[in-house]
Amino acid sequence: MTRRLLLSYLTLAALVLLALEIPLGFVYSRGERERVVNAAKDEAESVSAYAALSLAAGRAELDLPGRVAHCAERIGGQVVVVDDTGAPLATSHPLTAATSRTLASRPGVEAALRGTSTVDVRTSTIGGVEYLSVAAPVGQGVRPEGAVWLTLPTRTVHERVHHVWLLLAVGGLGVLTAVTFVGFGIARWTGRPIRELERATYELAEGGRAEPVTVTKGPPEVRSLAAAFNRTAARLAHLLDSQHAFAGEASHQLKTPLAALRLRLENLEPNVTARGRGSLTAAVTETDRLSRMVEGLLAMARLEEHAATPQRVDVGAVCAERHRTWAPLFDRQNVSLVLFAGSVGPVLAVPGAIEQILDNLLSNALRASPAATTVTIELRLHVPARRALRDARPHWVDLHITDEGPGMTAEQRARAFDRFWRAPGAPKGGTGLGLSLVQRLAHASGGEASVRAAATGGLDAVVRLPSAEPPGGHAPGGAAHRGREVLALHVAGHLHGHLHRAPASQAVHSDSTPRA
Repeated sequence: MTRRLLLSYLTLAALVLLALEIPLGFVYSRGERERVVNAAKDEAESVSAYAALSLAAGRAELDLPGRVAHCAERIGGQVVVVDDTGAPLATSHPLTAATSRTLASRPGVEAALRGTSTVDVRTSTIGGVEYLSVAAPVGQGVRPEGAVWLTLPTRTVHERVHHVWLLLAVGGLGVLTAVTFVGFGIARWTGRPIRELERATYELAEGGRAEPVTVTKGPPEVRSLAAAFNRTAARLAHLLDSQHAFAGEASHQLKTPLAALRLRLENLEPNVTARGRGSLTAAVTETDRLSRMVEGLLAMARLEEHAATPQRVDVGAVCAERHRTWAPLFDRQNVSLVLFAGSVGPVLAVPGAIEQILDNLLSNALRASPAATTVTIELRLHVPARRALRDARPHWVDLHITDEGPGMTAEQRARAFDRFWRAPGAPKGGTGLGLSLVQRLAHASGGEASVRAAATGGLDAVVRLPSAEPPGGHAPGGAAHRGREVLALHVAGHLHGHLHRAPASQAVHSDSTPRA
């Protein structure tokens, strides 16, 4: 902002200086030319009067040469005095024979010998140099006794005009220098509260608590803006505190009643007849679904509240750990869980995000996968084309979770990340929050989540995360595929029990939107 203000001050000052100095320079230049011309006229008339007196006294040959030489030296030009026939009487510089013969035919001398009362001023070129020519008659009457011809190089006039322009330019630079120092001080004074606002805004955007900015500095508009920012920051801090309190209290206040309700329903099982066991089982299932929905909402609230900074995460190790955790559950449902991992290197992600993303996507895939099918976890290195590159980090790592379930239509895939949305005919027990949480975790990590149609007929859930390796730190294209390893392959029987019986390390509360 300081540079912009200073640039605006200098631009305005330069425009004002140009508007003043250019007309002033032209006026002064014209005045200087007129002054030189008038001085030449005065010199010519002075020599003419002196020559008339010398001719009248008969001392022209004695007095005129000294006078002409002195005048020529004073004006820096050339002075010639001729008689009434045009023959030179006295010259300040030697003349050639040709020049002497043509003196009478020169326009200024010819006019002066005719007794023209006005002085003839002409600009002529002699020897490639421009001269100011002034001619005046000698003596009064119809037939003058001679003429004075004075030539002055215009270089002198040009030098004076250039000197004037140089003085104006130096003066303008001095004014611009002064404006620079003064404008810099004003710009710093004006921009100081703006910089404080910018710093406080960055702190607020990073999830911190912005300190109140000073409202007593700067222009009135900036002080008003600072006061409004302070009120906004205080209001936002109050809302965040309220949300934090709600998330903490709801986490305890809702879990306990739901757990107690489920326990009471299970205790009713011995006293329920066979006819009512279906309703009891449905009630227990809905209670589990409500518990998972509450956990999902609280997880979203905590994610929105804490804007964590992405860190380096070994995505391959995380995938291997979650594979080991989920493999027994897939084995019980007679679904194969296969992991393909290569040398993709670490990624940038919010701490704990990849674990939650995998838990939600694997839970979805397990719900949608028929028996005797395969769910694949695969890591791929993605390097966009240079012409399409829009991110400072050219490498990405794609995490694919592919199943062989019924899949989704294009319209359903477009709505898959909406909160509480479930596909028509989806298996019971889902909450519609899983994929929404996956997308938020991906965005918080600087990546993106999407669902595509898989070649096997099911869905391919893709989470793209920024690589933590610098450009060029990976092996050339195809290294991820060449380095794949099949870490595990589990094929098992049928699933006995519900999904909520998964291992304790599994985040079953992060249930996801059903896949079909």
